[in-house]
Amino acid sequence: MRIGALELGLRPVVLAPMEDVTDSGFRQLCRRMGADMVYTEFISADGLLRAPDRLRPKIEFAPEERPIAIQLFGDDPEAMAEAARFAESFDPDVIDINFGCPVTKIVCQGAGAAVLRDLPRMQAIARAVVRATSKPVTVKTRLGWDENSIRILEVARMLQDVGVQALTVHARTRHQFHQGPARWDWLRRLKEDPGIQIPIIGNGDVCTPEDARRMFEETGVDGVMIGRAAIGNPWIFRDVKYYLQTGGLPPPPTFAERLALCAEHLRLSARVKGERRAVLEMRKHYGNYFKGFPSARRIRQRLMEPDTLEGVLEVLAALESMEEVPLA
Repeated sequence: MRIGALELGLRPVVLAPMEDVTDSGFRQLCRRMGADMVYTEFISADGLLRAPDRLRPKIEFAPEERPIAIQLFGDDPEAMAEAARFAESFDPDVIDINFGCPVTKIVCQGAGAAVLRDLPRMQAIARAVVRATSKPVTVKTRLGWDENSIRILEVARMLQDVGVQALTVHARTRHQFHQGPARWDWLRRLKEDPGIQIPIIGNGDVCTPEDARRMFEETGVDGVMIGRAAIGNPWIFRDVKYYLQTGGLPPPPTFAERLALCAEHLRLSARVKGERRAVLEMRKHYGNYFKGFPSARRIRQRLMEPDTLEGVLEVLAALESMEEVPLA
């Protein structure tokens, strides 16, 4: 799969952009585990123009994170174009536009999935960003606003016509949020439409390596994006890649390996966003880091108690003496 001059290989698997999750530390771990490409947390175009220093931790990245896309959201073509020019100065591999976030506070700003109700504005924003940057521009969106306004085939052709070079589709409507099954049949329709030539990346309900292979096989998508299933589980990229290549699964990470990577994750995040924020946001990951172990609930509770980096690391070090074996 190619995005402009960027070659991602056959059947790439990429990390989804997730607010308060896909910071630099987590992206580094996911790349190490096999993610073919990673995305920043979404970044407000207006916020970036008003207070670039405040959002710098979101937009900066380490060399080992490449290839990486900086994702922007906003409702104004001129502001999005200016933000794209600023983002380009950090030299990402791709500029991505968020036309899919369903969260109310984003939709109320007229951004994210709200743009699905105004396709001319979507077109204007995408065209402005494409013209503003020399980087490949991609888009992440949903099927439509609700069941009665699914126009994803039209959207894909429109975005392709203005120069967007790849499209990621979360196969649900905004109305669904994350409820109900993802509609993979629409991904297949996108790939079967002869007028759509840009790569299509599928997103939604890919929770296991088996799901990833099934999405490739049933829909024909060019790439698969994994979001929530990666939280606290960067090994999922290793497992998916191994499964796609061999049809089997590697041995699961041991309890000691989970402790070590969890500690590294926290340290990496703290370097970029500061101790306090890293400690708070890391709490999203603990449940999955230790899922399947007998003491998982107690471990998570212990890790949630400290409010300092040193405190969490002390808990992780103390857990090294535990002999935890995954439940059957």
